[in-house]
Amino acid sequence: MKKTTLGVYAIALGSIALWGLSYIWCDRILALGIPVEYFVPIRILVAGIILFVVNLIMGCSMRIRKEDTVMFLLLALFEPFIYFFCETYGIQFTGSPTISALVIATTPIFAIIAGRIFFSEESSWHNWAGIAVCLGGLALVTGTHGSVGRLFWFGLAVLLIAVIAEVGHSACTKRLADSYAPTVIVMYQFLIGTVYFIPMFLTRGMENFDGSVYLSIDFFKPMMALAVLCSAVAFSLWAKAIQKLGLTRACIFLAMIPIATALWGFILGDEQLRPLQWIGLAVACGGIVLTQLRGKGEA
Repeated sequence: MKKTTLGVYAIALGSIALWGLSYIWCDRILALGIPVEYFVPIRILVAGIILFVVNLIMGCSMRIRKEDTVMFLLLALFEPFIYFFCETYGIQFTGSPTISALVIATTPIFAIIAGRIFFSEESSWHNWAGIAVCLGGLALVTGTHGSVGRLFWFGLAVLLIAVIAEVGHSACTKRLADSYAPTVIVMYQFLIGTVYFIPMFLTRGMENFDGSVYLSIDFFKPMMALAVLCSAVAFSLWAKAIQKLGLTRACIFLAMIPIATALWGFILGDEQLRPLQWIGLAVACGGIVLTQLRGKGEA
């Protein structure tokens, strides 16, 4: 395998590792009683400002071509706005993080369809077989679930909207990746996304504002970790991965996010993995490898 290919895989896995860790940091913020409508806009605004400074230092061109304006608006609408909103409330309505994780992990299936329709990307039996194996391993890692919420089916519908939004975000990134630096794409994604969140931030986000909690160091530390690592760094790496791997092959890695979260939970001592879950982890990783294999005649 070429070193450049290994480097691209490392970039994709780096994004997944950081996004897996983001669930743990988000949980710490939510445990403080701080609403999503408050900390998500702050997270993405800080990330956008950081990337603006980075782009200035690097001398990246930040001018948006007129014909790309709508694409940038759609990019920010899909993610962070629709995805973050639907993912969070989908988990709440289903009452099961396990099932929610499995629904989000179906993103690669929709990505293959989108890649074929919009970018003429070829899919092979390797892609489909690998996804099936990965989802099977993911089911073992996340384990069995208990009772579900009263609005379970509505929650599933909301989560499917989040999945479609993630594919839309990746497709928009693919469209823009050849014309703009990854850090520039993500910078505008977050700055525009902040504007979308303003009405929710000023209403639900500030509804029960308590300065001793909302401005505390216990909030500031995980929020900065989310903004810098899980937003500015992870999304920039992801834009690069899509540019190099294409929509179909890159999005397959998204199925690894729940597994990354489980691993981080184990490493940080928040969760103990059973032997069956370790087996599931190995199976899921094998599925990811299978999706990246090339058959004869494939580029």
